[in-house]
Amino acid sequence: MKKIGIITSGGDCGGLNAVVKGAAQMAYSRGMSCYVIPNGYAGLYNLVDFDTLVELKPERVDAVQANPAGSEAGHSRVKIKKIDDPNKYERIKAGLKKFGIDGLVISGGDDTGSVIVDLTSKGIACVHAPKTMDLDLQPYSVGADSTINRIAQFGQDLKTTGKTHNRIIVLEVFGRYAGHTAFRGGVAADADAILIPEVPSDFDILYEHARNRFTNRVMQSDVKAGTYLIVVAEGIKDKSGNELVDESAGIDTFGHKKLAGAGKFVCQELTKRFKADDTIKSFMQQTKMYVPGLYEVPEVREVRPGHLVRCGNSSAFDVNFGKEAGASAVLLLEKGIAGVTFVRLSGNEIIYMDTPEAITQRHVCLDSVMMYESMGICFGRMPVDVKLGFKKVTGKIDRYI
Repeated sequence: MKKIGIITSGGDCGGLNAVVKGAAQMAYSRGMSCYVIPNGYAGLYNLVDFDTLVELKPERVDAVQANPAGSEAGHSRVKIKKIDDPNKYERIKAGLKKFGIDGLVISGGDDTGSVIVDLTSKGIACVHAPKTMDLDLQPYSVGADSTINRIAQFGQDLKTTGKTHNRIIVLEVFGRYAGHTAFRGGVAADADAILIPEVPSDFDILYEHARNRFTNRVMQSDVKAGTYLIVVAEGIKDKSGNELVDESAGIDTFGHKKLAGAGKFVCQELTKRFKADDTIKSFMQQTKMYVPGLYEVPEVREVRPGHLVRCGNSSAFDVNFGKEAGASAVLLLEKGIAGVTFVRLSGNEIIYMDTPEAITQRHVCLDSVMMYESMGICFGRMPVDVKLGFKKVTGKIDRYI
């Protein structure tokens, strides 16, 4: 293992530059050369047409800042299997041979990981540095902590405008199949309600919770001001378990249908119920807010920060994990271990697992949901009593930090 290529793929997020820097620094310290293959799998497919590649020598690595989100290597959403070229794998191997690259460090999520499995089956040595802000792989994935922190900050900040205007705020964030970031970001933002794909949403239950808590806050305020924050994952389902998709739109390169807009849907469902609720007119009159024809029910506003939750700066946790993932991936390749995903460092051991197992989707633990339901957060269903066990541990505990 003399020359290593670095690829980052899928969506951008925090901690990726730390992966790039960690891999390059470790490669150099072990006497290997490290090269950026730009623009994800599109760059890998077109590698044979490149004239030169950027080598991450120490002076070039020094210019890569580990904290900013995004990736020095660039991304694209390309699935190798779907490229309409019967010679695509031979083309990729020719590109790797052209530059003498012996192995690849690839950072990405489940879609990226599925391509790693594909490339490995074709005899291309790859190690997966797990990356997805959705946190839905089996191991921790770089980017999740950064995104959760940003969601929490946005949610907390939006309460100022919500309280000023006596609005219900619906904050829609990423999370198509798993709601980890909405869940954890919402908890950290002190959200009143959190809607995630794992729990089908009953909007009658959500409305009752929102109406009671919001109206009580306003009534108890000496200036009659209050707000109610809902954090919504984009992939929520209705109470029948149906995903909210736009059937008129196409699918992306990985086969995903376009979602219809969860935040907007929640706003519509709550507003409809406010208008049909006879007690709301009385509330608006009591609080001296009622204006016939203009201001008859509380406003429900949607906010979609979109890519703002995945850009900017990385959390310290993600920088640490990213550097360790990149460096460990290089060491795994050096040891002749490929087709695997880095999990964590445990003392002086690199923990890893087979990539097909690593990219198996992990959902929010509903036992954790029950704990927060008992604290008063609404998850769009009737609260379920939490049944907790108690366990004492002794001795050394294996933990990340």
